[in-house]
Amino acid sequence: MRQDRPVSAPRTARAIARAELTRAILDLAGHQLAEVGPAALSVRRIARELDMASSAVYRYFPSRDALLTALIVEGYDDLGGRAEAADSAVDDRADHAARWRAVAHTVHDWAREQPHRYALLYGSPVPGYAAPQDTVTPATRITGLLLAIVRDAEQAGVHPAGVLPVPPVEAAAVQPVATMLSPAVSDEMTVRALTAWATLFGHISLELFGHMHRGVLDYDVHFAQVVDQVAADLGLA
Repeated sequence: MRQDRPVSAPRTARAIARAELTRAILDLAGHQLAEVGPAALSVRRIARELDMASSAVYRYFPSRDALLTALIVEGYDDLGGRAEAADSAVDDRADHAARWRAVAHTVHDWAREQPHRYALLYGSPVPGYAAPQDTVTPATRITGLLLAIVRDAEQAGVHPAGVLPVPPVEAAAVQPVATMLSPAVSDEMTVRALTAWATLFGHISLELFGHMHRGVLDYDVHFAQVVDQVAADLGLA
C-alpha cells in the first residue's frame, strides 16, 4: 500500500527573498576575499554595492565575524564535498592508492582554482577573529576522508614498512584523531595519516603562497610525485 509522503510547505516570498539576499551578500564577500583578503572584509562596502544600509546587512549576518564564519563553513563544505565526490568516483574501493590520488589532486585543483578561499581556510589567521564551534565539523571533513582511506587500507591488511612505534605520550596526543572513525585507526597509521595530511596541505600552501618559486619548475609534475610518494609511505602503492 502506497504511503503518501508529507509535502513540505512552499517557501514564502519573504523566505525566498531572504535566501537570495543572503547569497548575494556571501558572493560579494567572496569577491572581496579575492581582492583585498579577509582582514579587510568590509560590511559597509557590501551594503553600498547592494544599495542597502549597513544595518540591513547586519540583520543577515550580525557581525563581520559571523560573515567570515559563513564563508569559512561554506569553503570547507565546498572543498569537502568535492573531495568526497572524487573518492566516491573511484569504482574499485579496494584501490586505496587511487582513492588517495583522487582526493589529493582534487584538493590541489580546488586550491588553485580558488586561492583566496584556500587562503581563508589554511592561510594566516585573520587578526581578531576566533573561529567558533560551527567551523569544527566542516573543517574535519577532509581529515576524516583521508583517515577513512587509511583506515580502509589498514583493515584490508596494509601495514607499511618502516613505521616507528608510537610511544604512549604520542598516542595520547593523537587520540582525538585516532577515534574520529569507528573502528578506530591504529596509533601508527594515525600518525602516518596526519603526516600525509600535513604533507598534502603543506605542499599546496608552499606552492600557492610563492615559497617554491624558482625552486620547482613544474608544479604539476612535482605535486604528482609527492602524492605518489605519500601513497607509498602509507603502504597504499
